[in-house]
Amino acid sequence: MINMNLGKKKWGIITFAVFVMVLVFDTATSQVKAPASISSSNLRSTDKEDEWFESLFKSYPGKFDSLLANRQKYNLQIIYTQINRGANGFPLFQDHFFNRKNARYFYPASSINIAVALLALQKLKEKGLSMDLTMITEAGYPGQTAQYNDPNSIDGRPTVAQYIKQLLLVNDNNAFNRLYEFLGQDYINSELTAKGYKSARIVNRLGISLNEEENRHTNPVSFFDDAKKLVYFQPAQVSSLVINKGIDLVGKSYYKDSVLINNPMDFSDKNRISLEDLQKLMIGIVFPEKVKVAEQFKIGTEDRKFLLKYMSQLPRESVFPSYDSSFYDAYRKFIFFGGEKGSIPQQFRVFNQSGIAFGQLTEVAYFVDKEKRIEFIVAATINCNSNEIINDNWYECSKVGLPFMKDLGNILYDLELKRKRNYLPDLSGIFFTYDK
Repeated sequence: MINMNLGKKKWGIITFAVFVMVLVFDTATSQVKAPASISSSNLRSTDKEDEWFESLFKSYPGKFDSLLANRQKYNLQIIYTQINRGANGFPLFQDHFFNRKNARYFYPASSINIAVALLALQKLKEKGLSMDLTMITEAGYPGQTAQYNDPNSIDGRPTVAQYIKQLLLVNDNNAFNRLYEFLGQDYINSELTAKGYKSARIVNRLGISLNEEENRHTNPVSFFDDAKKLVYFQPAQVSSLVINKGIDLVGKSYYKDSVLINNPMDFSDKNRISLEDLQKLMIGIVFPEKVKVAEQFKIGTEDRKFLLKYMSQLPRESVFPSYDSSFYDAYRKFIFFGGEKGSIPQQFRVFNQSGIAFGQLTEVAYFVDKEKRIEFIVAATINCNSNEIINDNWYECSKVGLPFMKDLGNILYDLELKRKRNYLPDLSGIFFTYDK
């Protein structure tokens, strides 16, 4: 005789299990099928993780209302790392995120410089080369150019040291391209992946229009000592990197050769990095002890100090290269200063890299007030392209992006001024004697 109560119990268990399986399958399927160019209207407007920033923004009525309401349209992403020091001075981090779970692709532009500078110093160390050797770049493929001298250096010689200075001081695109050519696509991307920067993809030069194949090819490079003796030669390289297409789609249409294409623009053959990886790169320079050994770049202490010095040096403090007044103090220092062209107060130092292209502003910065002994790290990106048309040269960086970056830096600084800290940082390790 069948126990009907047992049968009902089993049937209930089976029914519940099937319900769970269907629910899980439906959820997983919906995630897999979500298109790469998903509309912001289909995304959640809020997330539990956002509440910290929402509360902060709402304490400044009227200033951030539009950005909060349109966070998806602006692809607004923020990471604020609060730094608390222990009695021994060791830094403890508390991260606050905004719009992380709904984050979409952004074009990093020159903010990616930080990775290329680190890799260039690492590769020099691997080859036993000095950053002050003369670096001669030849042309060996369509679209390539040669470089035999550098009028911005003290003696006219192009060197890795000089390129890194230009890269960090004013986001010089030619300097980026020369280091990119020394490194090559394969080395850059394999090293970043091996170190855990899995979102990173560096596959194009900056400021010049080259196709995917031309960017795969990098120039022959030679290094010479002071006696003009060849100490290292690297032949032309071609990358075997596989680039998956249709992944990073931006906007609703774009111009190509003055023709409007009514599809999202595919950025899959362009550079990319997540805001979290960009933040981690900065942390690795400022606080190398906070990064796992396997994820650290193999550079020396003096290399690290070199990077910190020129990330924070102002253009007017540079001798070689020398910059005129068009390169004002806050040039490419968006967070806290926005588009201000005045002088930065001496108490502040900003160790940063930023980028602006295709209407997208991005910056990662370690902000320091030496007088009040305040420090924090912040990374942010915002897409200032409300009509969603790429390459129409109608962007809102000055109207929306720069004011937001300035306001963001100021409210975080105000927060740091007010919050209780048990131990103040010893910032003497990042005080530098600048070039002038």
